[in-house]
Amino acid sequence: MPTISEKIREVFPDIAILKNPDNQTVFSGRNLPSFVKDYLVKRFIDAGGALDVFRLREFLDRHIPAKNTEVKGRLIQGETLNLLVRFIISHNIRSGETQFSIPDIGIKPSEGIIPDYVVREHREELCEGEKWGVIKLVYSRPGNVKAAGVVELVEYKPFRPYKVDLDYFRECRRRFTLDEWLDVLLSAMEYNPDGFVGITQKMEFLSRLLVFVEPRLNMVELAPKGTGKSYVFGNLSKYGWLVSGGKVSRAKLFFDKQKQQPGIMKNYDFVTFDEIQTISFSDSSEMQAILKSYLESGKATVDNYEFLSECGMMLMGNIQLTEANRPASSKYFSALPDAFKESALLDRFHGFIEGWQLPRLNKNMVLTGWTLNVEYFSEILHALRTAPEYGALVNELVFSGEKSDLRDLKAVKRIATAYCKLLFPHITDPAQINRADFETYCLQPALRRRGIIKDQCHQIDPEFKSEMPEIGLR
Repeated sequence: MPTISEKIREVFPDIAILKNPDNQTVFSGRNLPSFVKDYLVKRFIDAGGALDVFRLREFLDRHIPAKNTEVKGRLIQGETLNLLVRFIISHNIRSGETQFSIPDIGIKPSEGIIPDYVVREHREELCEGEKWGVIKLVYSRPGNVKAAGVVELVEYKPFRPYKVDLDYFRECRRRFTLDEWLDVLLSAMEYNPDGFVGITQKMEFLSRLLVFVEPRLNMVELAPKGTGKSYVFGNLSKYGWLVSGGKVSRAKLFFDKQKQQPGIMKNYDFVTFDEIQTISFSDSSEMQAILKSYLESGKATVDNYEFLSECGMMLMGNIQLTEANRPASSKYFSALPDAFKESALLDRFHGFIEGWQLPRLNKNMVLTGWTLNVEYFSEILHALRTAPEYGALVNELVFSGEKSDLRDLKAVKRIATAYCKLLFPHITDPAQINRADFETYCLQPALRRRGIIKDQCHQIDPEFKSEMPEIGLR
């Protein structure tokens, strides 16, 4: 009987990658997410899993300079650089220029310019916000010697090394049992499945992926420190944006009136607010009103601009626990910022993840072995978002009473659909799915997660009912 590591390598021969913690030392001094590291390791690893460290270091030095490396001097001396980097795009409303910065190597927004011809060629890709891509940089100085020189981004290629074939992925899924598949997903998140105790911990941890696969799914997770919240949302996908504390404005998230530009939620699959207790809003009342509208319908109006997006929202924070590892207070949301303590706003979040069910990260949870390449995995999750079959399947399987609250029904169906995409991507026909599995792994978790939101809203405002409506398997 092959181990799950060996079976992943057998079923996904062209996509599997050997995770070896010792290989990570080659990336020292470079702030790279997992989806980039895996891409690079895959390029310089042989069939047996041995990494060509010398060639990888050579590539890194040439194309991904370490932090604080002297790059500007090389550009000024006339060198043309081809880099694989994270860069941030902004629009200067006064000059009409598209600017960029590369924080890791010290290029500021005022020093980086993207020529109009590059912007026109990649109009949809080069929108405002953070990007990963292969870029060519040159130094340009105007004929007027007193004018400031700039770094120009003269070529751009999006970082998207894998073409995703969902049918191939579905066929591969058929070769795993459900228990095996849970371990495949956990290992794809870079965690050792053997580090989890029982299916409850595994399911709770995998629930963090729900916002990766379902459009406009809004979730809350409260967990003790050290359970890997930030790592999952900051390293597994370039399609998510992680906000770690500080002040957040309407302009940053939704629409900047001054620049006449949409905010980050326009261009990402999900936005995660980490350490939610430390986040504040520039104008809480304005943000509350916009969030209520957006979380309900995916629309928000700022002046005469109608903001539309399919971006989901994830709130993550810490929670105080008792010695028995249970919440110290029955009011889970008491530590949230004031802007999120309103029941009418919280009711628009679909579900809750009980992070206290999860283990603290320890050495046993570090993955060693074959697993899915993170960059491939992130592209699969992104592709599943727009696959309509799973929503249709859930509609066929789930019934509700005539007096069921529509917000509850939508929340349950959204969460159940996301679980179907994660756990049963190979099944799109209601006649083929195991109904007991669907109820156990999709419907009941969805009901429980929505039920926690309802109960917490009731504790804030008794006008909200705490009981879930009649929703069940058809």
